[in-house]
Amino acid sequence: MGASLGEGSGDDDDFAEAHEINVTPFIDVMLVLLIIFMVAAPLSTVDLPIDLPTSTAQPTKKPDKPIYVSIKSDLAVHLGETPVKRVDLVRDLDRSGTGAKDRRIFLRADKAVPYGELMSVLEVLRAGGYLKVALVALEGVPEAAATPAGAAPPASPPAAKPAP
Repeated sequence: MGASLGEGSGDDDDFAEAHEINVTPFIDVMLVLLIIFMVAAPLSTVDLPIDLPTSTAQPTKKPDKPIYVSIKSDLAVHLGETPVKRVDLVRDLDRSGTGAKDRRIFLRADKAVPYGELMSVLEVLRAGGYLKVALVALEGVPEAAATPAGAAPPASPPAAKPAP
């Protein structure tokens, strides 16, 4: 509550109430919350340096707590940010507390990872009962939109023909 010291009647000791809202405490609280979220937001993501390939596929909705299995360029496998051995991957996934093998696993692999290594990790997951695996890629621009106006689109390889 505020008061006003105006030039009213000289002998009157009563102050008139000022009906104004003091927003300073509200602004202070909002600034503190802003700082907290700015610090906490980067900590909630997986922070492994992986050079992901791009894709023009339509992105799907990510669950609240996704499970990431990552293959770095040096072929090291990580569950979240924790390095694991390939033979222990299923055991560590079972221990992670998800409980259900029908939960989607997000597999991230560096561009430099050979296809055979990616398939061996997929095989380990399949053998362990994890059949819902999604491959993670960066969002890319479709080729039609990436070609400048008037330029010829890149030549595509001939379509593969099935063997007789």
